[in-house]
Amino acid sequence: MTRVLVVNCGSSSVKLRLLDHHNEVTDSHDLTGVEGTVSAGAMEEALLGFGAFDAIGHRVVHGGPDFTGPALVTPAVLERLRALTDLAPLHQPKALAGIDALQHLAPGTPQAVCFDTAFHAGLPAAAATYAVPARWRERLGVRRYGFHGLSYAYAARRAAELAGTDPGRLVIAHLGAGASLAAVRNGRSVDTTMGFTPLEGLVMATRSGDVDPGLLVWLLRHGGLNQAELNTGLEREGGLVGLTGDSDMRAVAARADAGDRDAVLGVEVYLHRLRAKIAAMAAALGGLDTLVFTGGIGEHQPRVRAGALDGLGFLGARLDRTANDAARGDAEVTGSGSRVRVLVLTAREEVQVAEETRTTLRAR
Repeated sequence: MTRVLVVNCGSSSVKLRLLDHHNEVTDSHDLTGVEGTVSAGAMEEALLGFGAFDAIGHRVVHGGPDFTGPALVTPAVLERLRALTDLAPLHQPKALAGIDALQHLAPGTPQAVCFDTAFHAGLPAAAATYAVPARWRERLGVRRYGFHGLSYAYAARRAAELAGTDPGRLVIAHLGAGASLAAVRNGRSVDTTMGFTPLEGLVMATRSGDVDPGLLVWLLRHGGLNQAELNTGLEREGGLVGLTGDSDMRAVAARADAGDRDAVLGVEVYLHRLRAKIAAMAAALGGLDTLVFTGGIGEHQPRVRAGALDGLGFLGARLDRTANDAARGDAEVTGSGSRVRVLVLTAREEVQVAEETRTTLRAR
């Protein structure tokens, strides 16, 4: 099995990529649909111009406690994935819709599911455990899972390739519509910013990131909100859109440059949280040797990278402003005298999914 169709159902789009045995993309198509969910008809139309494929690999955000590695799609696996929908409501239904569509369109083709949570399955107990009642942890499985693992797994390998050596104490910033950080040592996750769901951590496009849990209780008791309204506010109406009315960092940055007060505040809040969390990840590692930016914002927003590094000089991290402004694709933007190597990497989750899919099929 060499040619893998990778289906990446994100929070706002569906990306289809056909990879050959060299992991080169030979066909690609991006789809949008109703709330990000694409119909089988739209999927079929998109695939009309694609070459043949031997297997299908799906990115799935949440594997819960059951999935610590990729798995073949079976009825039992699908049932367990559906049970996890409440933990990733922006993503899980779309991934399941993609699996259902491909089962209809390519009924004889084996499919595998690859999980963003799997990379963090070995988190140290101190990083994975919430300080909540034991009965919640033991009976309900409440713990920190972490996400964006497929991106992190690829970025960690790619950073080592570019460095020509072990990147050492590595912090990876996956900044897109969803955003998180991971502290990585020897290719393994040591800490991360997302938790039980993808809502914890950084400010994101529409997700709030960290808020005081006491505030949520107050909003339910005294703010007149019900659970559905609270969920919508945190998942779909928070983050950049809650701060600025716009979920796209490109538009927010342009407005900030023009002096828009809401946009200026939005960028400042975003960067404040980002700097603080990068420092926290470095603390989990006992220092910082390599810092990687990836994801749509991480790759394409020099302003965000510069804003993050502006507050990290105490870690010995310095940016080459000229290289940062010119960075395209995989690039090094380390400044003179920096004790930390700073890299910009193109997110290649599709490569990780394709490799995990092949491994899973070989093992069956």
